[in-house]
Amino acid sequence: MALPYWLCGNIPAEHTHTADDAYYKKLNVDARIGLRVDRVDSSSKKLQLSDGSSLDFDNLLISTGSSPLQLPIPGTDLEGVQPLWSLAHTDSALKHADGLERPRVVFVGAGFIGFIVLNAMHKNNWKLSVVERESQVLPRMLDKGAADMVQDWLATRDVDVHVSETVKSISQADDGSKSVELESGKSISADLVIIATGIRANLELIDGAGIEVDEGILVNGRMQTNFPFIYAAGDVAQGPSLLGGEHEIHAIQPTAVDHGRVAGANMAGQDVVYPGSLIMNVVDVCGLQTASYGNWDDAAAEEMTISNPQRRIYRKLLWTGDNLTGAIFTGPANDVGMLTDVGMVKGILQTKTPLGPWKNFLAENPFDIRRAYIASGVARKLVDITLIGRPAKTRQFQFASAKAKAQAQVGAAHGVFVGTKTS
Repeated sequence: MALPYWLCGNIPAEHTHTADDAYYKKLNVDARIGLRVDRVDSSSKKLQLSDGSSLDFDNLLISTGSSPLQLPIPGTDLEGVQPLWSLAHTDSALKHADGLERPRVVFVGAGFIGFIVLNAMHKNNWKLSVVERESQVLPRMLDKGAADMVQDWLATRDVDVHVSETVKSISQADDGSKSVELESGKSISADLVIIATGIRANLELIDGAGIEVDEGILVNGRMQTNFPFIYAAGDVAQGPSLLGGEHEIHAIQPTAVDHGRVAGANMAGQDVVYPGSLIMNVVDVCGLQTASYGNWDDAAAEEMTISNPQRRIYRKLLWTGDNLTGAIFTGPANDVGMLTDVGMVKGILQTKTPLGPWKNFLAENPFDIRRAYIASGVARKLVDITLIGRPAKTRQFQFASAKAKAQAQVGAAHGVFVGTKTS
């Protein structure tokens, strides 16, 4: 999550750290940094560690996350052909760009994670190209109408997009530059190649432990596996979905946070049941904001769509009866994020509030979501919802013991909101 901020120079590498020795000591945590678990013994409740030692447990949380998929083609083992998933990957990317006037980077894969990295490199004014085997960019986040706008926008930002293309091989010249060969016969020159073709759950740790898995570790609403004393959370966990259906892996940060809080509460003796995660993706594509929520690709849903290619505004609301069950947004910040419409639509989906006559209102007024949001009682429902029954506490860890600061955006609009009284 933090790597793009380091990559584009907004923060130093140290800001990506999530804890230090003093923090662990304050929480009375025995941190075994640098060790790995070689084996999980579910029957004896014991972990075998890589240094030969072992740990007994009463409750165990597995939060091993996910890893980038490898691309099975010649040349992926070359230096400078890599994912961007770790501190080491980021350091390597920066070193390959060092000293070059405008580094050339080719992205293999045009998905959500790749575009987060691409956005950071765009801020550095690097020369970027994208290769995607599907017929559009962001194929697991946007429909074709929204994706076409994103592709047109990228063209105005000097980002070359090659869709319906497959990489055949990657070769390297004597000077270290790369050549990305496509099945169509095209060739793209690069100084750095980023592989962003998807992820997989890290399940190696539990081989032989008897823990039930599918695409990830199967968990119930308390984040428990088939062993009630073993829990899983985050990208490795395949858990309940808020909108129903089969258990799914939602490899996004909000789901990981929710999983962790629910698992931690239950491991500490509470009885908390997770209602399920809402799939959502929000990404800034070189200045164009995009978002999708819920069942955004449900072919059986009723659609309400507004499209303005000239302003690159695209909105699609998907309905099952009078329940909003999915949404797609694309547009400039003032038409997406600054209006907070994406947040209000998320709230409607989370509360599963039937909108009744406000559905017809939104069909006529797709940019007046706040009126339907408030009138249908969504805001009131959200105020009453808590995940574990009490407010979250601050993590208390700040790099170099810095104090968190908040500054109100004082102005005419701020005064209107602060001065508003509700009965």
